Amino acid sequence: MEAASLTFDIDPADIDETPRPDEQPIAYVERLARSKAEAVAARRPAATIIGADTIVAVDGRLLGKPDDATHAAEMLSMLSGRDHQVLTGVAVSRDGRTVGSVGVTTVWFKDLDAATIDRYVAGGEPLDKAGGYGIQGEGRALVARIEGAFDNVVGLPMTLLSALLTRTLGGTLSD
Repeated sequence: MEAASLTFDIDPADIDETPRPDEQPIAYVERLARSKAEAVAARRPAATIIGADTIVAVDGRLLGKPDDATHAAEMLSMLSGRDHQVLTGVAVSRDGRTVGSVGVTTVWFKDLDAATIDRYVAGGEPLDKAGGYGIQGEGRALVARIEGAFDNVVGLPMTLLSALLTRTLGGTLSD
């Protein structure tokens, strides 16, 4: 949003992020985005509120942020040599109405040997990233290719956000 020269405030939502039994990754990430937007909208009813959450999913399994270096290495080993989805749920609340959607980007990892994983994890970058990697940093060296929006993997998918505002709420990013 800064890159689009938009003025905004950050107001974190305190919500329960525990997945529900049998909840699918897309439903989970959209629910979190909606819950975040609605929690903040309750405190700021006159504002346009954007809630978002990003997760990595592989074989229907959710990969959030790793608990520690060992967990990060396990995640990276799981992703090695295969594809996974980066899912970003985005929700907009305004005037008592919330709409949401999910951006999906498929990322293919190179085959990673243990030394590469250990070196990457030792740098600390994976510890605060869903799926244990940051494509915008050193983690880009792990990626063979992506299919879908890059900003969905790195941050807030602005095309998706703009479409939500324009189509469903009658606004634009400049409103």
